[in-house]
Amino acid sequence: KNLEATYIFILTLLNTWWIIVVWDLVHSLVLHFRAGTQMASMQPEAQYRVDGGVAIITLNYPPLNALHPQLLRSLFDQLRRAHDDQTVRAIVVTGANGNFCAGFDINQFQNPSAGSGGGIDNKINDAICEVLEGGPKPTVSAIQGVALGGGLEVAMGCNARVCVPGTKLGLPELQLGIIPGFGGTQRLPRLVGLAKAAEMMLTSTPIKAEAGLKLGLVDALAPADQLVSTAKALALDIADGKKPRMYSLTRTDKLPPLGEALAILDMARAEANKRARGLRHPQLCLNAIQAGIENGGSAGLVAEGSAFGEAASLDTHKALVHIFFAQRSTKKVKGVTDVPGLKPRQMKCVAVLGGGLMGSGIATALVLAGVDVILKEVNQNFLDGGLGRIKANLQSRVKKGAMSADAAAAALARVKGALDYNDFRRADMVIEAVIEDIGLKQRIFADLEKVCRPDAILSTNTSTIDIDLVGAKMEDDGAKSAGRLLGAHFFSPAHVMPLLEIVRTSRTSPQALLDTLALSGRIKKTPVVVGNCTGFAVNRVFFPYTMSAVLLADLGLDPYRIDAVVAGKFGMPMGPFRLNDLVGSDIGLHVGANFVTSFSERVYVSRLIPLLNEAKRLGEKTGKGFYKFDSKTRKASPDPELAPLLAESRKDAGLIKEGAKPPALSDADILDFIFFPVVNEGCRVVAEGIVDKPADLDVASVMAMGFPAVRGGLIFWADLVGAQRIVARLRQFAALVPKHAGFFAPCDYLVKSAESGRKLSAGVPATSRL
Repeated sequence: KNLEATYIFILTLLNTWWIIVVWDLVHSLVLHFRAGTQMASMQPEAQYRVDGGVAIITLNYPPLNALHPQLLRSLFDQLRRAHDDQTVRAIVVTGANGNFCAGFDINQFQNPSAGSGGGIDNKINDAICEVLEGGPKPTVSAIQGVALGGGLEVAMGCNARVCVPGTKLGLPELQLGIIPGFGGTQRLPRLVGLAKAAEMMLTSTPIKAEAGLKLGLVDALAPADQLVSTAKALALDIADGKKPRMYSLTRTDKLPPLGEALAILDMARAEANKRARGLRHPQLCLNAIQAGIENGGSAGLVAEGSAFGEAASLDTHKALVHIFFAQRSTKKVKGVTDVPGLKPRQMKCVAVLGGGLMGSGIATALVLAGVDVILKEVNQNFLDGGLGRIKANLQSRVKKGAMSADAAAAALARVKGALDYNDFRRADMVIEAVIEDIGLKQRIFADLEKVCRPDAILSTNTSTIDIDLVGAKMEDDGAKSAGRLLGAHFFSPAHVMPLLEIVRTSRTSPQALLDTLALSGRIKKTPVVVGNCTGFAVNRVFFPYTMSAVLLADLGLDPYRIDAVVAGKFGMPMGPFRLNDLVGSDIGLHVGANFVTSFSERVYVSRLIPLLNEAKRLGEKTGKGFYKFDSKTRKASPDPELAPLLAESRKDAGLIKEGAKPPALSDADILDFIFFPVVNEGCRVVAEGIVDKPADLDVASVMAMGFPAVRGGLIFWADLVGAQRIVARLRQFAALVPKHAGFFAPCDYLVKSAESGRKLSAGVPATSRL
């Protein structure tokens, strides 16, 4: 079974919620803020027309009407125009292109001239209060598609809201490390109630228009072809006094009594601290809400502006914005996506070899995207098992409401089982996903060369084996076969995990890489193109993580304390020892051996995990590992019986004298000891060109290592820490364990960056490639 892939999968996600958190973060940001990152063919403007005494102001900035500063200025100018127009009795604000507005233009957060927070300040809130909510004439927003972030805040600034059913409404700003800045912290609690508003903001969870109607956020629903006419009629009724004009900033009917409100906010603070331990911006959001509850909406807007500015200055905001843009940039690869005239070919049919956990997951991802699949196995029993796993994957989605039963049946019908290569001429690409047996893989690729079309891409899902070695028995060693050979390293389960490592050899053609990049987008994976080496990018960078932890244990530190610091304080899904128990000590030993062989000069070899294997303490599957596990709940707890194994390993290591106290290391020391060797290996990966750009490693570390997204990824975080400090600390740790100094030896790229003051994220200068 693809042990290395399983290992890194568990690192990434555990406890299963972690993958949801990480993927939802990036995916939701793409959805909610996509408008702000696409170039429009026209200037952002708010268009103006008058119809039956109602000014129709239309936000127009394709594709999703992001609130570029120019669009905001145009909106306010047109509102003033409408208030001054004697033929106008009421105003309707709507959006072009089938959407209202997806939020503030996220590009402004990377615009140096815009300043901190993209240039957002209280002048915008002043204008919303003056000409949108409180001007001489009533305003109604006509909403369809999405109204998210600043888009929803503009809508809430109107005196009423009409929505098309199914419209998404939400305030996802906390996913970017900031808080709502256009009055959302004040108006949403007054429209939907304090508890619901806090939940929507803290979780960044949007609601549908139907729910908004029940909550009071929406005043009426209308089909798309009647949206504007319904909004016009409502606006005129308000202007004529037939219906009340509501000012959401000053409403109090949905707010609970002060004592109850403060209790709700206290509960929200505790939950926010539990969900986002150590993060400041959720608390700043709640501070702004509380200021408005205690002192009124106007005072709350002032507090919101102050809290927004503080949140925008935090490293958390910078990190999340970085990850957002970095995730989008992985699809751009030098020498591939910038080649003039090179276009991706469509993948209509993909053959998958192996129907195990990995192969069936890959096949599931493909059929969900509408790609035909040939699933090959060695016998009928294995094939039936693979087809059964695909069916179960699809049925799971139906059960969760992610797709209909008919859609699942249609997806399953795209799979054709095979026990031979007869249909492989149809395949545009082959993905091999069999066990990690070099001889077996070589035989398979020799066969594939004969049975597949010359233009078919031949790829392997191996997680550590040299790609050239996999194809070593192919007869044609020329460009024709070598150019179409690459690695397609999925992370298990492949239909869930968002990352795809595309591994290129020195001879992989740009066309094959471009085709695979295009396929990754089609199957909703974030691709990272990496070089061919042991462990590629993700697994390779991670190998010092567990070795550092074991070294600390051999120095006499408590493994349970190490886990608590790494997970609880740094924010990894779980600590390295708890992770080992989940993966299994047998798999950990197998995986580690690959790196001991390839990087012998900079590994730490301990007796601790071999001793666990000898004692049959393999982790959860045997009920004991570093931890012991309750047979019913599977809950982990410290195990006193680990002590003799620790003692034996420490004696074998000889790092401290028997009876001596371990070194006095603080929690901060432990984190440096664990993560700085990981950064060091990441710097080697950057320097060797294993990744196209350092930001790609940031994305990979978040999506496939569980590295906290709020820290911006491995290299971004290292720049926040500073190369000088990392080098100094690595040298201190080397002096602490001189027998194993090589494990901590800082690489040239890291040292040169420290000496020059150049950021690690800048990459290797073109004039000094290592």
